[in-house]
Amino acid sequence: MTKIQKAFYQRADVVQIAKELLGKYVFTCFDGMLTGGMITETEAYAGTVDKASHAYNNRRTQRTEVMYAEGGTAYVYLCYGMHSLFNVVTHQKDVPHAVLIRAIEPMEGIELMLQRTSKQQLSKDFGIGPGKVAKALGIHYSHSGLSLMGKEIWLEDKGIVPNKEEITITTRIGVGYAAEDALLPYRFIFNKQKNT
Repeated sequence: MTKIQKAFYQRADVVQIAKELLGKYVFTCFDGMLTGGMITETEAYAGTVDKASHAYNNRRTQRTEVMYAEGGTAYVYLCYGMHSLFNVVTHQKDVPHAVLIRAIEPMEGIELMLQRTSKQQLSKDFGIGPGKVAKALGIHYSHSGLSLMGKEIWLEDKGIVPNKEEITITTRIGVGYAAEDALLPYRFIFNKQKNT
């Protein structure tokens, strides 16, 4: 197991980190039950200067305070009052950068993931969408603030590095309120099928 260490998360370039998270694995272990998958889609949020970020303009609330923690912390928030969304906090303490994990390819504990999502079998879009990611992995907004160095949520590097042709770069989803920042190319998708 090669758990990703703090130095990876605590770099300054959240956009580069979001891109480099493609192909990494995210794991959870709750109540002794392991689930995990390969990260296939991410979005970068560049803190206080990014109008799409919860921390834009130094906004600090009970919810967003976790974004100001040191890189390598889980930021999980509730969306529309029903979906927990899992983000990886990056950069140094008091710099609220984060990467939203938007999609995974299930790899470990698939039966449990199916149970959690009330599915009978894996579909093509299983694990695509940040709400589905958190639900499949058992991540709840109450897990916000957990260290990614711990034993409940962590990321691993298994040596998978997408090449340039396998990465699609687009604007982020659902951030129309962010004016010109909605147009930033901060969303990254790992198109593995181009290999086959």
